[in-house]
Amino acid sequence: MAGIETLRKWRRDLHEIPECDFDLPQTIAYVREQLEPMAARCDCMSVFSPARSTVCAYFDCGSSAATALRSDMDALPVREETGAPYASRHDGRMHACGHDGHMAMALGACDWMASNPDRLARSVLVVFQPAEETTGGARQVCESGVFGRLGIDRIFGFHLWPDLPSACVATRSGALLAASNETTVEFKGRASHIAKSRQGRDALLAACMFVPEAYRFMEERSQEEPCLLKFGHMEAGEVRNQIAASARVEGSLRTFSTEMGRRCRDELPHIAQGVAAKVGCTAKTTFSEGYPPVVNDEGVTSWARGVLSAAYIDVRDVPEPLLIAEDFSWYQQWLPGTFFLLGTGTGTPLHASTFDFDESILMRGVEVYRRLVTAPL
Repeated sequence: MAGIETLRKWRRDLHEIPECDFDLPQTIAYVREQLEPMAARCDCMSVFSPARSTVCAYFDCGSSAATALRSDMDALPVREETGAPYASRHDGRMHACGHDGHMAMALGACDWMASNPDRLARSVLVVFQPAEETTGGARQVCESGVFGRLGIDRIFGFHLWPDLPSACVATRSGALLAASNETTVEFKGRASHIAKSRQGRDALLAACMFVPEAYRFMEERSQEEPCLLKFGHMEAGEVRNQIAASARVEGSLRTFSTEMGRRCRDELPHIAQGVAAKVGCTAKTTFSEGYPPVVNDEGVTSWARGVLSAAYIDVRDVPEPLLIAEDFSWYQQWLPGTFFLLGTGTGTPLHASTFDFDESILMRGVEVYRRLVTAPL
C-alpha cells in the first residue's frame, strides 16, 4: 500500500494545479500518469474515460457484480491564503474542499489493488469525476451507462470534514447531506422619483418584505424535519433617489426529503407573489434542479460498518443530517451506496482560503477502501 510519503506527494502535486468544473487538463493528465504504470504491472487493471473529463480505473476480477469507489477532481475559484510551499500555482483557484485529498486516497486504493488483485473480493471500478462543485459531474458518469456495463451494484466515497477529529471516520444510515436548489426571486415594479413615490411600485420593498416571510415559512417547516432557506445576495434599483423598478434575491434551499423539497418549491412562489401584490408588484421564483440529498443505503451502510468494525476501524455516527450538498447523491439515484466523512481535526471550514490538513489522515481513508474491496459480501 502506498505510504504516507507517496500520498503526501500526490496530494501536494495536485494541490498545486487546481482546475475547475470540466476544464481539468492538468489534473486528468496527472491522475493518468499515476494510474497507467499501475495498470502496466497489473493484468486485470485498465484505465479509460466513460464520460467527459472523467478517468476510471477498472480491476476486472471476473465477477458478475462489482463495487465502485469515487473521487472528485475539481477545485474552487478561491484565491489561496495558506502560505504553504505547495500552494496553488493557478491564481484564483484552489483545492479548498479537499478534493486533492480525495484523489490521493483513490490513487492509494488503486496502487494497493494493482499490487494485490488476488485479494479483491470482486471487481472494482474507481471513478475520478469532474464538476462536483458546479454542475454535478457525477450525473454524466451515471448517464454514461458505465455502471450497467460493468455490473456495479454499490458505491462508496469520502469527503474530508474539518469538524471531526483527525482521521475520524463517520457516517449515518439514511439522509446524510441535503438536496440543494439554488433559489432566485425576481420582483418587478415601476420606477418613479422618490418625491413622487406613490406613482411607483417599490420592488425593493417587496423583496425586503419577502425575505422574512420566507424565513418564517421555513422555520415552521423545520419543526417537521431539518430544512433551510437562506438568501446571500440581493440587487435592486439603479440610483438612491428613485423607487426601484426591479429587485432580485438569490439564495439556496436545502432539504432532506423529496416531499419537503416539493412543498417548499410549491409554496415559496405563492409567498413571493402574495407579498409582491401588497405593494403592486409581481414576483417570479425559479429553482435550479440542484443535487438530490445524499441518502446512505441502510443495508450497504450496515454491511460497511460491520466490515470496518471487524478491522478495528471505529465508525462514528453522524447524529443528524448535515445541510451541505454533494453530487455523490447522483450515484445513489442509480446505485445503493454509502458516503463517509473523514475528519481533518482542524476546524478550518471547507471552501476557506486557508483550508489545509495533515495528509497523514489519508492513510485511514485508503485503509477503509482496502477493507471494503476485500471483504466478502
